[in-house]
Amino acid sequence: MLSVTDPAPLAPPPAPFNMARYVLSAGAETPDKIALQVLRASGAERWSYARLIAAVRGTGSGLLRAGLAPGDRVLMRLGNTVDFPLAYLGAIAAGLVPVPTSTQLTAREITRIAQEVAPALVLGAEDVALPDHPAPVLTQPALHRMQELPPCEWHMGSPERPGYIIYTSGSGGSPRAVVHAHRAIWARRMMWEGWYGLTREDRMLHAGAFNWTYTLGTGLMDPWAIGATALIPAAGAPLGLMLKRFDATIFAAAPGVYRQLLKDGRKLDLPRLRHGLSAGEKLPEVTREAWRAATGLEIYEALGMSECSTFVSASPARPAPEGTAGYPQAGRQIAVLGADGAPVAPGTEGILAIHRSDPGLMLGYLGSDGPDLPLQGAWFLTGDRAQMGSDGAITYLGRDDDMMNAGGFRVSPLEVERALAEHPGLREVACAEVSVREGVSVIAAFYTGPEVVPEATLMEFAAARLARYKQPRIYRHMEALPRGANGKLSRRSLREGFEEVRP
Repeated sequence: MLSVTDPAPLAPPPAPFNMARYVLSAGAETPDKIALQVLRASGAERWSYARLIAAVRGTGSGLLRAGLAPGDRVLMRLGNTVDFPLAYLGAIAAGLVPVPTSTQLTAREITRIAQEVAPALVLGAEDVALPDHPAPVLTQPALHRMQELPPCEWHMGSPERPGYIIYTSGSGGSPRAVVHAHRAIWARRMMWEGWYGLTREDRMLHAGAFNWTYTLGTGLMDPWAIGATALIPAAGAPLGLMLKRFDATIFAAAPGVYRQLLKDGRKLDLPRLRHGLSAGEKLPEVTREAWRAATGLEIYEALGMSECSTFVSASPARPAPEGTAGYPQAGRQIAVLGADGAPVAPGTEGILAIHRSDPGLMLGYLGSDGPDLPLQGAWFLTGDRAQMGSDGAITYLGRDDDMMNAGGFRVSPLEVERALAEHPGLREVACAEVSVREGVSVIAAFYTGPEVVPEATLMEFAAARLARYKQPRIYRHMEALPRGANGKLSRRSLREGFEEVRP
């Protein structure tokens, strides 16, 4: 027996195909149903499926009238408004290739991206940094006017053609442009049962911003593709109140959002909610237990990456065994590979890999001709270290580039963090291998909490829970742990910050 799955593959998407048409097809059957509610304490902005489809196709017409042609790239510099998904789907409907980007990028950063992407048009919001690039800029007021135009024809074509481009979070060193095919949205059907437990009767509340890819996929595209209702809270809207007032049945958020929602320790009365979803980083067990105590409900996690979205998850139908990330979603061919590129025995640590035939896997990195792709034969290497149990459950051991080396032993930061997180004085904890002098590195623990905990106390606490080679030698209290623009913990920043100020 080896650490590899061999499932029945997902049926291929119909051809010809258009991602935007597919996303909105279920809603077209119920045009009066509410597709989207933008939630505020004072009420909600409502979009029916009929209004949503008209605005998307009108935007597609406007972009074509602006002189763009199918295959042209559109750089998106739009903020946290409904204009973002409308423009995104409008571009795809017309056969264009949108490139969503974070509004937190500086002019210098977005100029570098524009030079790489070579957009034919930039969609620019006020107060968002724009690139130094010759492409014309279309403003939000002009986008609004496009929504009233007659509908564009769906641009149909091969499911394999480029559909959109997103940027990685940069965990491998620097962000890379990931080119996805139209078929990528079809592959997300494997998440409906494999992660969400989603039905067309659901009301999915996603706590992220419109212009975050996690929100775009899990919070909008997937509910719409099945004909459900998407709920997106406006900035500053009280989440607990929004979940109850607007009858959310599924709640999706990053772990940090759950921590904020639970910080006062009160019970949450959410009679319609069935469960929560989490992705983006590992959910601390203390947060999971606090959610259970406050709601009586479960949180189901998913493991994924920009190059393939999620592919391993827990779900209401198949909860994750304790200590694991869950199971490969039905239809995914997943393996854990050793140094020789072959699947290892169950319970053996290796690199988590996705078969190159996976319909959700990217076409490639922009500008790459292939040799630099992380491939091992028929497998795409995720860079995540993992173990597969005899039942197929995946235990996530951290990023390959986050793994720590202690006296010749490889140590997952997640294992050490989970142990230390049990200390009542630590609110958040992250571990990294740091260099204390040339040629000498140790494990360091960085934590937040109401006050500094004596180092001797933490060392004693760790000694009772971890083998000696896994125990941190350095502890640092911090006001906050560093995170990237997408909210993910940056252990690299911890390591670099420590080494910049070391004696």
